[in-house]
Amino acid sequence: MSLTESIDNDSKSEKPVSFLWGCELSRQRDSYTFQVLEEWQCEQQLALRTICLGETARDEFHVVEIVPDEEGDARAPVPLATLKPSVLPMATLMGLELTPPVTFRLRAGSGPVYISGQHVSMMPNLSWDEEGEEEDAEEEEPAEESPEKPPMGQAARKGSTAKKRRLEKEDELNNVSPEDPLPSKGRGASRGRKAAAKK
Repeated sequence: MSLTESIDNDSKSEKPVSFLWGCELSRQRDSYTFQVLEEWQCEQQLALRTICLGETARDEFHVVEIVPDEEGDARAPVPLATLKPSVLPMATLMGLELTPPVTFRLRAGSGPVYISGQHVSMMPNLSWDEEGEEEDAEEEEPAEESPEKPPMGQAARKGSTAKKRRLEKEDELNNVSPEDPLPSKGRGASRGRKAAAKK
């Protein structure tokens, strides 16, 4: 199960905290183990983002692999990336989430090779208890009268006056008796079809 799935399940009791993480592999230090302190009782993950060669890397193949735990069976290491400065100096590793402890090893090449990512930790959400207490206090308070509505904006007033005028004109047209001539409707009211000539 990935950390993103557990966030949805336990979002009320825990919150994710993210830290930048990185390491360097070279001929002098060809392996690095990412592990967390035993005191940390929350879920931990390492989300890898990039792996790249340093500016002093030789033009040779650099192979970085993930070594399985020593406790496990005789499983083979898993190659993570094969880089060469003239061909592929950097690789993006999106969506690769590992649970510690994780050991990286430079199997071939002299380095330097830089691995970077995010250390994501699910920390207990202490603010959840405080928010719950505040909500309880708000529920116990008696309900007050609803506040008055704020005055309408200028645009709303213009729309309502135009609507009133239109309704008044409609009322006038409806109240006109058949003997009264129809009022003109403004510019161009006299335009229209020309009367046919009488013979």
